[in-house]
Amino acid sequence: MARPDKAAAVAELADEFRASNAVVLTEYRGLTVKQLTELRRSLGGNASYAVVKNTLTKIAAKEAGISGLDDYLSGPSAIAFVKGDPVEAAKGLRDFAKANPVLVVKGGLLDGAPLTGEEINKLADLESREVLLAKLAGAMKASLQNAVSLFAAPLAQTARVVEALRQKAEADPSILAGGAGTPAAVETPAEEAPAAEAAADEAPAAEAADATEATEQNEG
Repeated sequence: MARPDKAAAVAELADEFRASNAVVLTEYRGLTVKQLTELRRSLGGNASYAVVKNTLTKIAAKEAGISGLDDYLSGPSAIAFVKGDPVEAAKGLRDFAKANPVLVVKGGLLDGAPLTGEEINKLADLESREVLLAKLAGAMKASLQNAVSLFAAPLAQTARVVEALRQKAEADPSILAGGAGTPAAVETPAEEAPAAEAAADEAPAAEAADATEATEQNEG
């Protein structure tokens, strides 16, 4: 490859590294052109897949400030540049590799952190960004509904108390004047009054009888 072409290839790869939030290095030995086309399709719309030259890729990675890929740049190499959900791309690579074992996922980077091939396969087992966002939205909706319930319950209780007080005030206007809650004086029932008076009259007579009996005993 002529020097200008090499410089252009390095610059293009460096731009891909800078624009990608994840990259996955693979060995594509044994894959046909048709299979490579299928692989690119399986990665989804947020990832591209390019066959690269190891030497130029090392230079491009260095220019982009990327490190940790040199160990994977050996043999026939191709890179998946991911500019969206890395889980979707990882799932596409994993599923394609199951159907086409000649594809080997060697390793990569996620937000600048190195990943082994095994870690990329574990990434594929995670839920996609869309699923996680849907679950988050559902959790937020449930939380809002719970919050509404928590706020609505005291308000409903307060409304019931106010309504009860209003009805009581209509029945007894003195409540509004501060007369509520004062216990009325306990009156003796009319039928019990004579008995009480009789008991009061008998008490002095009984005391007098006791005094006479005591005098007679002393005189005797």
